[in-house]
Amino acid sequence: MKKTVLITGCSTGMGYVSAHALQEKGFDVIASCRNKNDVERLNEEGLYCIELDLGDTSSILRAVAKIEIKTGGKIYGLFNNGAYGQPGALEDIPTDILRQQFESNFFGWHTLTQAILPLMFKNGEGRIIQNSSVLGIVALKFRGAYNASKYAIEGWTDTLRLELENTPIQISLIEPGPIETRFRANSLKAFSLLVPLKKTRFKTEYEQQKMRLEKEPSNNKFTLPPQAVIPPLLHALTAPKAKIRYRLTKPTHILAACKRLLSSRLLDLILSKASR
Repeated sequence: MKKTVLITGCSTGMGYVSAHALQEKGFDVIASCRNKNDVERLNEEGLYCIELDLGDTSSILRAVAKIEIKTGGKIYGLFNNGAYGQPGALEDIPTDILRQQFESNFFGWHTLTQAILPLMFKNGEGRIIQNSSVLGIVALKFRGAYNASKYAIEGWTDTLRLELENTPIQISLIEPGPIETRFRANSLKAFSLLVPLKKTRFKTEYEQQKMRLEKEPSNNKFTLPPQAVIPPLLHALTAPKAKIRYRLTKPTHILAACKRLLSSRLLDLILSKASR
């Protein structure tokens, strides 16, 4: 019998390639997107895709009810992937905008996982994979809202892992560094709409950040294609004992080691240069 896996944030990038790859590997994939046009597009491509907006609790609960009916409550895997990055200095980001970041990147994941867990317990098995980030390990200037949401996901996941001990459900973190997706384009949109460029002491730095986000492709030699997420995702779903963390791309491995080995002040010097 095919195992059912729900994936969020499937319109592009890692969610999109993961949905197609898992279906090719024999999983019963339920893809999800927040935009109706993307849902229709993925359905036309042969995926089963539903509407799910992580920033809307009602949308999440409707999606879970639909999934429960379709699968008879038998869901094996959840890949929490959907997220976006809100650029800007923390002193410039209104609290309401920070709340929006957390609604999509943290509270929505919490709500969805809470709704899926009872089904996994009932079925006697389950895998939860959280797509975190290198920015859940270290901080960079002008990524504070995204940093905060990913740090929260890291702590939340570590806690849930402890609470799931002695259960048949395993939870893992994937921590990508630079991946070539539409993440920068979506961040640029959020940046342009929400950061008050004319009322900030960071005008020069913001112009530099905009230039960075506008690069297509990124031209970062460490950047990997979104398909790089597939091997760790498959391992987390199929290995008898999934890893706690899957660090993806060289910068993630390097910066995780730096955080472990260097003083905070020395690490700050390195990260300050990396933010430029």
